[in-house]
Amino acid sequence: MQTLKSQFEVDGFYAPLRLIDTEESWSYWQSLEAIERKIGSLHYQFKIHTAVAMAYELATNKTLLDSVEELLGPNILLYNATFIIKEPHSDSHVSWHQDLTYWGFNDDKQVSAWVALSDATSENGCMHMLPGSHRNGQRTHSVTEDSNNALYLGQKVKGISNDQSRSVSLKAGEASLHHGWTLHTSHPNRSNERRIGLNLNYISTDMLQTQTKEDSATLVRGIDNYNHFKSDTPATVEFDKDAWERLTRSNELIRQTYSKMSKTNQP
Repeated sequence: MQTLKSQFEVDGFYAPLRLIDTEESWSYWQSLEAIERKIGSLHYQFKIHTAVAMAYELATNKTLLDSVEELLGPNILLYNATFIIKEPHSDSHVSWHQDLTYWGFNDDKQVSAWVALSDATSENGCMHMLPGSHRNGQRTHSVTEDSNNALYLGQKVKGISNDQSRSVSLKAGEASLHHGWTLHTSHPNRSNERRIGLNLNYISTDMLQTQTKEDSATLVRGIDNYNHFKSDTPATVEFDKDAWERLTRSNELIRQTYSKMSKTNQP
């Protein structure tokens, strides 16, 4: 029988991991939409856990952190948290890519978690992973002009067949884990409901940002003997308006890093 760690090492991902029950996931969904009614869409805002408390609550879920610790060890930073939302019958999609390509880190001691607040199905655009692709290291990405691509630079790895991939369907309250070099994609939402997920990026405390000294993270388990990152302050209320205004700076910083790294990864 494969353990979480053994499956992750072979495939580059693990799913499903049950974090919360369906009723609790629905309460998070309702909280998200209550905030959106005040300020607009929360889709693709970086470091959202500094402004929205429930994002930090999910990021520090004990089952999730126990699983990340099994893969990364006891000292863990939360680098980023981002809601990724596909509206009903939209053409929004995510092309084949590897997460670590644009983050500017010196190493790959990283795990991404994708937490489903709604069911993620083939119809509404769940993720597809390419098993074992993390073992081949970084692939060349092309920057594309595609307004429907949810990725900031429309980055894409060419020549990947969907026939080789594995669909990662999740029930609301479940999560998947994947390595930063694991190739993955997701297709448009053809259903009548929103597809809502929270993407969480964890790194080992000894990781280093090579592109800027201004990057930040949050210690969520263990101790940080390195202090390579400035400290993010997690939200403690449902919605922190002041923190939301400060997100503009951190979002721009991450986008600058993405842009710098894109210039070094062109075909």
